[in-house]
Amino acid sequence: MPELPEFNESPTWNAPTKIIVVLVALILFALITYRFQSLIGLLSIAAMMAYLMHPIISFIDKRTPIKRSTVVLVAYLLLLVLLMGAMAALGVAAYNQVVALIEAVPDLITALAQQIDTLSQQTISIGSFSYDMAELLAGYDVNSLADQLLGLIQPAISQGSSLVGSVATTTLAILGNFFFIFVISIYIANDIPRLGGIIGDFAQQPGYRKDAERITREFGRIWNAYLRGQVILGLVIGIVVGVSLAILGVENALALGILSGLLEFVPVIGPVIGAGAAMLVAFFQPMNYMGLAPWQFSLVVLLVMFLIQQLENNILVPRIVGDALELHPLIVMVAVFMGANLAGIMGAILAAPLFASAKLLGVYTWRKLFDLEPFAEPERDRPQALVSSVTRRSRELVDRVTGPTPRKVTSFPPLAEESAAEPEAP
Repeated sequence: MPELPEFNESPTWNAPTKIIVVLVALILFALITYRFQSLIGLLSIAAMMAYLMHPIISFIDKRTPIKRSTVVLVAYLLLLVLLMGAMAALGVAAYNQVVALIEAVPDLITALAQQIDTLSQQTISIGSFSYDMAELLAGYDVNSLADQLLGLIQPAISQGSSLVGSVATTTLAILGNFFFIFVISIYIANDIPRLGGIIGDFAQQPGYRKDAERITREFGRIWNAYLRGQVILGLVIGIVVGVSLAILGVENALALGILSGLLEFVPVIGPVIGAGAAMLVAFFQPMNYMGLAPWQFSLVVLLVMFLIQQLENNILVPRIVGDALELHPLIVMVAVFMGANLAGIMGAILAAPLFASAKLLGVYTWRKLFDLEPFAEPERDRPQALVSSVTRRSRELVDRVTGPTPRKVTSFPPLAEESAAEPEAP
């Protein structure tokens, strides 16, 4: 039997082999994702929690001799204490108001249809002009439109009702999911600094190190501004809306504030839904201390919600989130609908940053295909948003009070060095 030749190096794969391997990997990934799709939402929440906790953990880790794993455990323990304290302080009141609000939604829609039906039989006079509402609304079946609206929001009502019911009846399952999210998030938070090495493994080929660094920074800018920015916006808007509606005397003000805060995670559409919900509750409220008619009271509430949104869009968003996504509002709206259709609530929440990330990779790939510069513009110095400058300002304050302290190097490790013999561009 003839001896086979020895090879000192592993043979390279040809193009068909590479294509087959990639296709098989994609198929396996799709099958695994489909099989364990119930865990995707929990894993996404765990990853977002770890990402949000990363600046605090790194800030403490760099300035103390304590091991990072210990810092992570202490940080999550404090987070758990804060969550339990918030639930103890607001849990019962918030739960009762959320239940009342969810149960009132179908009645609000039905009452709205009845009001429109009554309005359609009247004639409205403004000065010398008269409008016969029956003619303006001819051809529209109000009851049918109400049924269609109920059909559109019924899935969300069902999810909310089941969630509220599960809190009351299946506490063990809720605690199990909470424990799973916390444990996975702790592991992710502890291993975040190692991600730089993983990225470096994909940038070993000469010439791609700078591209990898630039793309990594752009990804970080998108997700940092969106996730941490939306959390801050949600807290601020939730508190402002809840306090404002409570001052106006709107029923279930706490629940409406929580709803508005949560809807901040759904760009463009969320604030509109929150304002509409507050206006509906105010319109069908039996009485108010101002002595206004229902339509007048609802207009006052709408005006307050409009002012809050203007405060958010013109003052808070530019300083907290900035222009990280660089997407037109129409594109964001379409992305939210697509995400909600594909993955429900979690898809709607993550649609905007995922679309912005896909746009970043798509533009890079397109320009590489046509032998253009991979990035259309040089990396410019952006004005730092609040979420990206809090850590820097806190570090400056600590150093000013206590003096500079030695810091452990626990941030992302540098990417692999490029080969010194990199060919020059022609």
